[in-house]
Amino acid sequence: MKKDIFIDNNIASRFKNPADPEYIKLRDWLVLFREIKEGEEDTNAHLVVSQKLLGEYNRSNYNNKEGQNITAIISRLQKQGRLIFVKNQEIKDFKEEHFTKKIERKLSCNQEDREHIPVVLLSHRKYALSIDDAFVNDLLTFPKFQALACKRPEEMPYDK
Repeated sequence: MKKDIFIDNNIASRFKNPADPEYIKLRDWLVLFREIKEGEEDTNAHLVVSQKLLGEYNRSNYNNKEGQNITAIISRLQKQGRLIFVKNQEIKDFKEEHFTKKIERKLSCNQEDREHIPVVLLSHRKYALSIDDAFVNDLLTFPKFQALACKRPEEMPYDK
């Protein structure tokens, strides 16, 4: 199973100038790359994204030219084949199947974040980092899925 993770823009924006050692550790885990030999398990980090999330990343890093911002990291991951892209049609299909009226009434996150729920739940490990309480709660309580959503990197075994 790929070591994939969804990182909300409110977490990724902290990669620019991280003073917090836990964000530095997370960022370093993302950028570390080891060539995989034939028959070996892929232990590299993979980032789960969608077109909408990439747009959020780009808007919040528009004028940032530092090499450690999320857009620079995404460029590196893409070249190394470590970007998992969930297509708009996959998101739409997921919502049609799983977002019943009853479930939608129970969701507490905003409309924009509801587009990210399928991205997380369609990923391999269903791991998400976000500081948004409502989004984290909706992921943890979404019926028929077992996601792990945390507000801080050290609360999640992302590197295991």
